[in-house]
Amino acid sequence: MGFIELFVLGAGLSMDAFAASVCKGLCMRRVQWAQALVIAALFGAFQALMPVIGWALGVSFASIIEPVDHWIAFALLALIGGKMLWEAFHEQPEEIDCSTVAPKLDMRELLMLAVATSIDALAVGVSLAFLGADIVLAAIVIGLVTFALSLAGVAVGSRFGARYERAATIAGGVILIVIGVKILIEHLGLL
Repeated sequence: MGFIELFVLGAGLSMDAFAASVCKGLCMRRVQWAQALVIAALFGAFQALMPVIGWALGVSFASIIEPVDHWIAFALLALIGGKMLWEAFHEQPEEIDCSTVAPKLDMRELLMLAVATSIDALAVGVSLAFLGADIVLAAIVIGLVTFALSLAGVAVGSRFGARYERAATIAGGVILIVIGVKILIEHLGLL
């Protein structure tokens, strides 16, 4: 997997973190950069860590699953992307009352959000193991892309509100499905 593919994969995976960051920025009248950096760092760190854990699990079972690894990679990416699209079109956006939102970051809530938005990266890490990807490079790229998009998400939330949350989720889902299809087509020798 090349750098461009890893970058696009990182962008697709980070859309949940971007959407959560937008929500965190909604009640900021001005971007509070110290809080935005903490949010972005946590989301980026968990998005980088989860593929490594998934990769370790995938490597453990690689010899058993190798004959069908491209199908598994496709299925995982398609399921994650499909789930993101389902959520974008079927879940109602949450109403946020800024008068009740605490001005300080709730670290427990932020940690739970970081884990929740990076679970899909765990499954992608399994796929990366089957593809023989350089996990160190993948984790760094995914983490940095997520950091940058989460930082931007806080700024977007502060400036524009939740207007782009659904579009980000749709884009992320489509990107993951397209990458899954590309992997399948390449391994079947059609591309």
